[in-house]
Amino acid sequence: MKRKWIALMMSALVFIVLAACGSNDDSTGEEAQKDVTLTFGTHQSGIPRTGIMQEMAEDFAEETGIKIDFQVVPDAQWRDLIRAKLSTGEAPDIINLDVDPLSLNANLRPEDNAIDLTDEEFASRMDEEILPSVSYNDKVYGVTYAPRKIWYVYYNKRIFEDLGLEVPTTYEEFKHVAGAIHETGVIPFWQAPGSGWYQVLPLFETGPHYEKLEPGTYEKLNNNEMLVAEMDHLKTVIEQVNEFAELGYYGENFISNTVEAGLDAFGREEAAMILRVPGTEQEIIDAHPEMEGNIGFFVMPWGDNQTIGVNPGGSAAMFGNQNSEHEEEIREFFRWMTKNENIQRFFDGGEGNLTISWPEIEPKLTPDYIEYEENLDSGTVMQAAVTYIDPQWMDIGKDISGMFAGAMTPEQILENIDNRRAELAKVQQDPAWD
Repeated sequence: MKRKWIALMMSALVFIVLAACGSNDDSTGEEAQKDVTLTFGTHQSGIPRTGIMQEMAEDFAEETGIKIDFQVVPDAQWRDLIRAKLSTGEAPDIINLDVDPLSLNANLRPEDNAIDLTDEEFASRMDEEILPSVSYNDKVYGVTYAPRKIWYVYYNKRIFEDLGLEVPTTYEEFKHVAGAIHETGVIPFWQAPGSGWYQVLPLFETGPHYEKLEPGTYEKLNNNEMLVAEMDHLKTVIEQVNEFAELGYYGENFISNTVEAGLDAFGREEAAMILRVPGTEQEIIDAHPEMEGNIGFFVMPWGDNQTIGVNPGGSAAMFGNQNSEHEEEIREFFRWMTKNENIQRFFDGGEGNLTISWPEIEPKLTPDYIEYEENLDSGTVMQAAVTYIDPQWMDIGKDISGMFAGAMTPEQILENIDNRRAELAKVQQDPAWD
């Protein structure tokens, strides 16, 4: 009996072991969740303020076990910070940077720092118009949801109507409108030097206007056949931007103003005009329902501009850090974020953009935008067509803030732009500067 009992116990033990092994074998059919945290470095405006990116990252973590640690830095600090981190090997696993067709190498040096995504299935689905902004030497390095970006002046229709004001098409008309609004105590035009980049927009978003007035300007600049300081029309725009400051049309103590505060001020009707991109007015309406039907738009009339500036990139893109220990997890995150249903979810949950850089997703352009664009000429903005402008964007912002404070002149700003272009060209070994 004792031997029989021992034999039964041994049989039972073997059965338990085999069952356990069988259970482990079955589990290989589904990949076990990972326990990895990816750092995601970005600037404030690099991800939607709606929180959709963080919300989706939480769902990704729940599904895969791969967590995303967002490290959000103020816009004014991000470019310098990421350059420093790249040089010391301390960059985050995922790097979020503003992109355009010309400055990727200057800002990121992708061959040394970014994961090559060329062979990923999603790379073939991005819009061909945006691919040059996330590619270098025929290789794709980035993932972006970038809309085709246009910066319009958005205005409060009620204020305009009450004051009998018409949409301006020249600078003098623009100044007249701002002056009439200023007399009521409302801030005519929201300026946001505190964000570091916003004050630079008028200078280069009106680039197609410069090219229209003097054809070949972009080509001459790229071939180092002329200086930015020789662009009289650009100098005029800088002077006009400064004149608004001198006349008080940005309000009092505006130097520390931010873009985020401007959205709220516009929604509360404390500011009558603000620069925004198509679709983001819905964000204002969501926060201030009384603004429904009260928001109009027009092209920036600095320098008498009436040409729409189009940026085929101009928004942030995600890049995987080539030196990360978690390359496969980064690729897994990018693959998940670029599933059709997740692209649609990001589009619907973002800041209201009306287009996205994925042809499989239906755009949301409204008839008023379509009609407006059909009635005006358009062209590529200067920073997306002229080398070594975008990499110094934040430096130019500092110069403009210095001008607002009375410490710099328009001529000095232009000279600084040329000096920095020459330095950047030398680093890139650009033959046009030999």
